[in-house]
Amino acid sequence: MLGERIHRLRLEKNLSLSELADRAGIAKSYLSAIERFIQVNPSIHVIEKLASVLGVPVQYLIQSEDEALPADSVDPEWIDIVKEAMASGVSKDEFREFLEFQKWRRQAQPTEEPSEK
Repeated sequence: MLGERIHRLRLEKNLSLSELADRAGIAKSYLSAIERFIQVNPSIHVIEKLASVLGVPVQYLIQSEDEALPADSVDPEWIDIVKEAMASGVSKDEFREFLEFQKWRRQAQPTEEPSEK
């Protein structure tokens, strides 16, 4: 749920209710109501502000629990690499094929033993 996710992220970032509300530019009482499930339908504008301060995509805050990834589970550089691959026309199948090739190559390489001097 949205309120629970915001609450958890706020605590992970060591922010007080007041700090998050101030940084997001919303009332502390409104944020409290969201976290306590009293306000269950905040505007997308409010969600965008909270997501920005918490450093997560809006989608992370609003998606269902079974779709959610931990906020820090994907390195932003990986996202950039995937976007670059998409922009260059690499298909999902081609990308998967490349990954499978890399796995095969690693398994086929003999392990290097440290040389004795």
